[in-house]
Amino acid sequence: MASYPNEDHLYEMKNKTQSDRRKFILNMARGAGITALGGFIWSAYVDEVTASQLTLRPPGAINEVDFLKTCIKCGLCVEACPYDTLLLAKPGDNKPLGTPYFIPRDIPCYMCPDIPCVPVCPTGALDEQSVTTDGKLDINIADMGLAVIDRETCIAFWGIQCDACYRACPILGHAITVEYNKNERTGKHAYLTPLVHADACTGCGLCEKACVTEKASIFVLPREVAMGEAGSYYIKGWDKADEKRLEDASEIKTTTEISKETAMDSLNSDSEDLY
Repeated sequence: MASYPNEDHLYEMKNKTQSDRRKFILNMARGAGITALGGFIWSAYVDEVTASQLTLRPPGAINEVDFLKTCIKCGLCVEACPYDTLLLAKPGDNKPLGTPYFIPRDIPCYMCPDIPCVPVCPTGALDEQSVTTDGKLDINIADMGLAVIDRETCIAFWGIQCDACYRACPILGHAITVEYNKNERTGKHAYLTPLVHADACTGCGLCEKACVTEKASIFVLPREVAMGEAGSYYIKGWDKADEKRLEDASEIKTTTEISKETAMDSLNSDSEDLY
């Protein structure tokens, strides 16, 4: 005789099915939440790492890789700054969290002679020796970055007289100078254009702050971003100090056979013979 499930059994089966469904939905939601959170954290990490390449650090900061390892995010340099120039990176700033930085267009470095932000650093992330000359602090040798000029938007390159960045520079006549060039368009006026000297610029950003264009046409970038690199294989023959590098250079022999006769024949031949 066939047996049929009673009401109690059917009720238990229904509850078990609903419970399993709820668990499945909860597990799916939990998995989706973890995935989304992981994606958010990864995205934030990528943004911070990318942004750190363009982050301007306080005077005396060691190279960025070592700086991030050495800085303990104590904020003492930020507290020591009398102009509120330095900021501590917080979530959403797209900077390595807790590390000090500054935005020249908002508040530049005002080049304090006593550089109060550097001596208070407890770990050496801000190296006092790198801003010291003859045993005394020297803000003029700081290397926070390098000013770069956008010639397309700088109105001085349009022929409009402006020397705001030149006048704002604390190392007047050294870090930024003004060049005089003939204005071929008018034939009777001169271009007075700014020129940044990389060997003297400290990256303080006072020029960027002073720029009169809506978006600054002169701006500070980390030096390793702003400058190229020629490579050690190029020698300045007119520079005796640089030419000395040839004395220690090792000879490199090529495996390619070079025939002087073939080279001369090629140079003296008609252009058709070269194709």
